[in-house]
Amino acid sequence: MAAASFVTKPDDRLPRYQQLRDDLVNRIAAGEWGIEEAIATEAELGQFYNVSTGTVRKAIDLLVGDGVLTRSQGKGTFIRRPRFDSSLFRFFRFESRAGDPVRPTARVLKRELVKPGEEIRSTLGMKASEKAIHLTRVRLIEGQTVLSEDIWLPRTRFEPLATLPLGDFEDLLYPLYERLCRQIVASATEVLRVEQATSEDAELLGIDSGSPVILVHRVASDFAGTPFEWRSTRGSAATFQYQVEIR
Repeated sequence: MAAASFVTKPDDRLPRYQQLRDDLVNRIAAGEWGIEEAIATEAELGQFYNVSTGTVRKAIDLLVGDGVLTRSQGKGTFIRRPRFDSSLFRFFRFESRAGDPVRPTARVLKRELVKPGEEIRSTLGMKASEKAIHLTRVRLIEGQTVLSEDIWLPRTRFEPLATLPLGDFEDLLYPLYERLCRQIVASATEVLRVEQATSEDAELLGIDSGSPVILVHRVASDFAGTPFEWRSTRGSAATFQYQVEIR
C-alpha cells in the first residue's frame, strides 16, 4: 500500500485521528473491504496516510467503540456484521399448522426500474433523474402469504439486482446485498403504525379490506450513515406482538 493523503478531504478542525476515523468509515461504506476480509493493518494504514501507528490505533479504537469494526486476536481487524435476521420478528409471531414457531420464506413477485416518489427519493438522497429498483415481495408460511413488502433501492448502488432472476433472490436480502453489491447494512431506523388494509393488502394477506394491519417502515443505512434502503412491511394485526428484553 503506497503512501497517500486522505482519500476524501478531511475537516481540518478535527484532530488527526478523528479525520482518519471519518475517512476509514467512508472507505468501509464504499465496500473497499468485505465482511469476511481483514482491513489493512495499523502499520499499512500509517504508511498509507503518513501518520503514526498511534494515530491509526486511536482511529480504529473509535470505530471499534462505534460498533463498525471488531478486533480478532491474532487475525486482524474486521468489519462487524450487524444482525438484522430476527428484528422483524420482534413484531410478528408466526406458527406452523402444528403450532410450532416458524420463520417465513420469501418470494419476489415483481421488480420495476422506476423513478421513486419524492419521499423515497429524498430519504435515499437520489436525484430526480435517477431510477430505483422497486421490489414487491411477500413472506410465506406453508404457502400462505403472511407479510407483504415494498422495497426501494438506488439502482446505482444495487445494479446487480436489476437483472438478477427473481427466483435467485434469497429469503434474507442483506447477505445478498453484501455478496453481489458490496453494500453492507450497518444500522436501521424502524417506525411502527397501525393502518387499515387496502384492497391490495386484503388480496395479498387473505384478510378483509379495512381490517387492521401493522406497518413496519424501515430505513437502512451504510456505515457512513447514508440511507440506501426504504422498506415497508405490512402484516395482519392478528399476528402482531412486541417483544423486547430489558436488563
